[in-house]
Amino acid sequence: MSGADNARVDSTRARLATRVWQALAEIPDPEIPVISVVDLGVVKDVRIDDERVHVDFTPTFMGCPALEAMKAQMEEAIRGLGAEPRVEVVLDDSWSTDRISVAGREKLRAAGFAPPAPRSAGAPTLLQLERGPFRCPWCGSSDTRLDNVFGPTPCRSLRYCNACRQPFEQFKTI
Repeated sequence: MSGADNARVDSTRARLATRVWQALAEIPDPEIPVISVVDLGVVKDVRIDDERVHVDFTPTFMGCPALEAMKAQMEEAIRGLGAEPRVEVVLDDSWSTDRISVAGREKLRAAGFAPPAPRSAGAPTLLQLERGPFRCPWCGSSDTRLDNVFGPTPCRSLRYCNACRQPFEQFKTI
């Protein structure tokens, strides 16, 4: 292939990769549909080769019940672009809440979820979950308390705002 042919192939792959990222950004997280799988940070990489679109994704935790649903939705979106998908679950790279995009954090807040705080150097402790500057997503007050460390999923806890008297879910910093 000539240099011009290589440039055309690279340009075509780049356009397809952009379309794939856009399509994946339309897939809602099955458990929290206000945020996409891209904004959640579970899509790690998109690569294009001659025959396939490769997507690497890291689930939020190992026993995630939505794993197969997310994988199937990604494959369907890629097929919808006329490409052959290969979606691979990456288990050797742990997901963390630091991967949630800025836009994703705002979408969570707007839907009544308190986004996670940035991760500190060590692992979170129960004391960190009980105390801290957790702001209510409804009124913005930091006068909140932990009601239950166990939320509807392993990555969330239940909090209560003393100011507006509304319960809300707090993403744990993972």
